[in-house]
Amino acid sequence: MTATDIPAESGLKRVLGLPGLTLFGLTYLAPVTVFTTYGAVTGVTGGHLPAAYVIASVVMLFTAVSYGRMVRAFPTAGSAYTYTQQSFGGHVGFMVGWTLMLDYLFLPMINFLLIGIYLHSQVPSVPAQVFVLAALLLSLVFNVLGVDFISRLSTLVMGLAGVLVVVFVALSVHHTLDRGASAPFASFLPGSSGTSAAFSGAAILALSFLGFDAVSTMSEEARNPRRTIPRAIVLTTVLGGLLFIVVSWMGALVHPGATFSDPDSAGLDIMRTLGGSAFASFFVAVYVAGAFGSGVTTQAGVSRILYSMGRDGVLPGRVFGRLHPRLRTPVTATGLVSAVSLVALFISLDNAVVMVNFGALIAFSVVNLSVVKHYLVDQGRRSGRDLLSYGLLPVVGFALTLWLWTSLEGITFEVGLCWMLAGFLYLLFLTRMFSRKPPVMSFSEDTSGAVAAPREASAAGAANTVPHDTPRS
Repeated sequence: MTATDIPAESGLKRVLGLPGLTLFGLTYLAPVTVFTTYGAVTGVTGGHLPAAYVIASVVMLFTAVSYGRMVRAFPTAGSAYTYTQQSFGGHVGFMVGWTLMLDYLFLPMINFLLIGIYLHSQVPSVPAQVFVLAALLLSLVFNVLGVDFISRLSTLVMGLAGVLVVVFVALSVHHTLDRGASAPFASFLPGSSGTSAAFSGAAILALSFLGFDAVSTMSEEARNPRRTIPRAIVLTTVLGGLLFIVVSWMGALVHPGATFSDPDSAGLDIMRTLGGSAFASFFVAVYVAGAFGSGVTTQAGVSRILYSMGRDGVLPGRVFGRLHPRLRTPVTATGLVSAVSLVALFISLDNAVVMVNFGALIAFSVVNLSVVKHYLVDQGRRSGRDLLSYGLLPVVGFALTLWLWTSLEGITFEVGLCWMLAGFLYLLFLTRMFSRKPPVMSFSEDTSGAVAAPREASAAGAANTVPHDTPRS
């Protein structure tokens, strides 16, 4: 049996409802991830990190709504790759999926790298690489066991993170009231560098919001995905954005300015100020748990995209398009992600973060345009409500995303464009110099809601195949 012959009933298990999906997305975001780039972005913005988070949250909310529109049309595991493929054709879809893969492949690595950095800060006698490898192997085991196991892990991690955030905010408020703050909202206002610094910071922070995109990769493991996935995407973005803003604001009140003993572990400076070494140790424990939970969920998300692309035949189907016969998880794809994450053993945090944002902003831009193409152009919707929902809002999201693009650093473009070139060369090979169409997925569904097996496009325009029961809202 080939990968494309997998029957619907042997596909991914539909076990996630709205709470589980939202927890998955929030765990993917990891509320304590504020401290991942806290030192670096605080430096970029000159101490105005909350302002950068406000900008990033607004931009991401527009894009999250666009993701929700597209998942209603195509409730499958491929995320931005699938939406672009169905709206603009297989060639463009492949390039978007390939570019986004840069982000997804390196996000688990960043989490494992952070685990090594923070645990090594507490136990200097143990090399950071030992902690990295242990976290990576444990994450691989969790992902092989299945998404229902990951859902329970997400609940535990979010509970721990919630406790830390509540305690952190309470201590920060007490610290601020005790010492006084002459300008408590100064960090929300443009600094001496103006709004350009805040937008530069927001461009880096785009990676913090990839959780809402990850929710869309779980469409084939969600119950009633056309209803639950869009809601979970918006909830993840709103709740995650609020958490990021509040936590970064409290941090700015406790530790004004942009100077830290080590920017990679800036959170430790803030926690020591609040509660000494004991609270700093508690923070490290919860932060590591959050980073591990995020590592597990990011690994789950990218393995589903690899599975989707393998099932389409865009990647070798016999390798990537198969599920474990009993666990029904994409074991081979998950193993590949773990292998890529081994880069965390020798890369720096600064270099790792630089690699991520390029693909994210590519995907966000094209998904916004996909809404316009699918609903207004392909389906010909022209009512006032349609023009607002499927025209104005995604166009605004696209424009805001482009604005963030202008704030990326030069090295980000260098890495991203090299990755895109490699993808383009592979696309030439895959299509034999564009002499044939890349495979596209069929989205007909049976009564159980399981997505049928994909097929090769056999006629022009097949890339725009849509399900007959696509909802009009």
